[in-house]
Amino acid sequence: MFEATSGSLADTAARAVVDSVVMDVTAQPNVSGVGELRSSADGSIGFVEVQYSKSVGDIKTEAYDALDTTIKASASGAVQIELGGELPTAATNAPPGGQEIIGLAAAVIVLLIAFGSVVAMSLPIGTALLGLATSIGLITLISAVANINDIATVLATMIGLGVGIDYALFIVTRHRENLRLGMTVEESAGRSIATSGSAVLFAGITVVIAICGLAIAGIPNVTWMGLMSGMTVLVMVAISLTLLPALLGFAGHKIDKVSRRAAKKQAARDLDPAHVAKESGWHRWSRHVSRHPVRYLVGGVVVLGTFAAPLFSLRLGMVDNGTKSTEVTTRRAYDLLSKGFGPGFNGPLLLSIELDSGTSADSLTPLTDAVALDPDVQSVSPVQANQDGTAAIIQVTPKSAPQGSATATLVHRLRNDVIPTALADIPGAHVYVGGQTAVSIDLSDKISGRLPWFIAAVIGLSILLLMMVFRSVAVPIKAAVMNLLSIGSAYGIIVAIFQWGWMKDVIGLKETVPIVSFLPMMMFAILFGLSMDYEVFLLSRVREEYLHRKDSTAAVVEGISATARVITSAALIMICVFGSFILGDEPTIKMFGVGLAVAVFIDATIVRTVLVPATMKLLGDWNWWLPGWLDRLLPNLDIEGGIGLPEPEYEAGRGPVATITDDDCQPALV
Repeated sequence: MFEATSGSLADTAARAVVDSVVMDVTAQPNVSGVGELRSSADGSIGFVEVQYSKSVGDIKTEAYDALDTTIKASASGAVQIELGGELPTAATNAPPGGQEIIGLAAAVIVLLIAFGSVVAMSLPIGTALLGLATSIGLITLISAVANINDIATVLATMIGLGVGIDYALFIVTRHRENLRLGMTVEESAGRSIATSGSAVLFAGITVVIAICGLAIAGIPNVTWMGLMSGMTVLVMVAISLTLLPALLGFAGHKIDKVSRRAAKKQAARDLDPAHVAKESGWHRWSRHVSRHPVRYLVGGVVVLGTFAAPLFSLRLGMVDNGTKSTEVTTRRAYDLLSKGFGPGFNGPLLLSIELDSGTSADSLTPLTDAVALDPDVQSVSPVQANQDGTAAIIQVTPKSAPQGSATATLVHRLRNDVIPTALADIPGAHVYVGGQTAVSIDLSDKISGRLPWFIAAVIGLSILLLMMVFRSVAVPIKAAVMNLLSIGSAYGIIVAIFQWGWMKDVIGLKETVPIVSFLPMMMFAILFGLSMDYEVFLLSRVREEYLHRKDSTAAVVEGISATARVITSAALIMICVFGSFILGDEPTIKMFGVGLAVAVFIDATIVRTVLVPATMKLLGDWNWWLPGWLDRLLPNLDIEGGIGLPEPEYEAGRGPVATITDDDCQPALV
């Protein structure tokens, strides 16, 4: 792309720069031809097409480097030179990196606060990083034989870090609890894997099934993204269940090391009647919500409904060079084409025509005239037929940009109305509307059509699994509704930011863009699996308390207060990891970062601490109702793995009921 800084490209100084660039590019390796300069109406902007003898995938790096060298050597105050098209786009679409470091740093801080131990903090971080390195290595190997989008690696990194740290967090937390009860290190590690490890295995497999369900879309790129993300989750589960227990053994009691002064203070607090009688903040909050369940249920639903409202304006599409930063040459080339030749020039439509015997290209005039008369068409090229006259192509330039809703409307109108009407006078012609813009529109339409079926399948699976786990009808249905509310809220916030432009400057978004077509399906699969982690962790404890107390309200209060700290820590880690990807320049990655971070925040706050206690209070004992016939049909899943375990082994002088002595600051059997 060329733009004269003053005058036109036909001026002597500007033309000399253009001719020099063309001559140099023509001599570069693998260049099979360079076209003539095509100029805009005023002559200030123009471009030349460069054809290569090899595919873009084989030569993109060396070919782009050669072009870039030519541009830098030809720099002149007379002409601005930029690179656009398929090859520069492929060469500059390197996956963003570095943002995850910020997420990891925040996760380290959260874990240090939660555990109060450097050793305990380092285990989840270390296993997650090892799992991530393994996953990226596997993805790199697979990409050598399969066409995997660069975004797949970024998504795998995002999801892998989040679940890897969280899964290790759940196991390490249970291990520390067991150690404080006086169990031996070996016994504690084994029981942690048998209990929390079983829950991690269940949650991980659920995430993998949901993400791999993206194959329902029938779109290879989306399927590969799902498979690579699912593989990363499996790697994290495997490391959490194999390497982590070995590391717990190496760490020994250092994982829960407490200073003598801290131990004495804790013992004093535990023996202080005033401290024992004092409720924790989570106790007080849970009781408060339970006293006003209707108020909090209505308020929570209204808040989530408000967040989800923009969802009804959702417009799916694909981002292109027009959404990139202006610091990238392909974006500047895109802007020059729009300025010189119109917004639609960046995304022309291609009419591919099959001609029956007896029908010639000359008979296509009614078709070109009908297309040219459409109010959203800027120009129509002359018919180009092949040598034997059996096929022809026509290039159609829309007035609107490739991402514009008017362009999608134009494609549908051409297919459903304009072309069929014109072909009434050309019975031997068969016309197909193609081109990259049309392909993107078809992709969005296909995903939109299959999204409801995908959501229904995932929700149905979640209800069935939770019925098996909690032996209840109400709890799974309630969980499904809560998931829909939280994910719908995340969708709505994404639409408000990326489509409507609300607060777009805060996240560094240059301009509004359509929602990437595969994002809703991908996000739903990921968030369904992640929300299952919190659902299982919380409701397992609530059900345990209910079976013990037979008091629904008390069970909810105790369950939330016992799990809130771990769930909050896990959610904060997820939010930090996902949120760090907002800092990149790629709009698609920003969408995933915003959507996943917001959804986890909503799920861990409004859903878990407001809607869950409110609804469970209102339902009372009906929370755990299951018809007898259904109870007999459903298999019983023990996801905590506690059934059938032998009595634990304790260290000498320690046991489940302990206090702190002055001799060694360790619990002693009372």
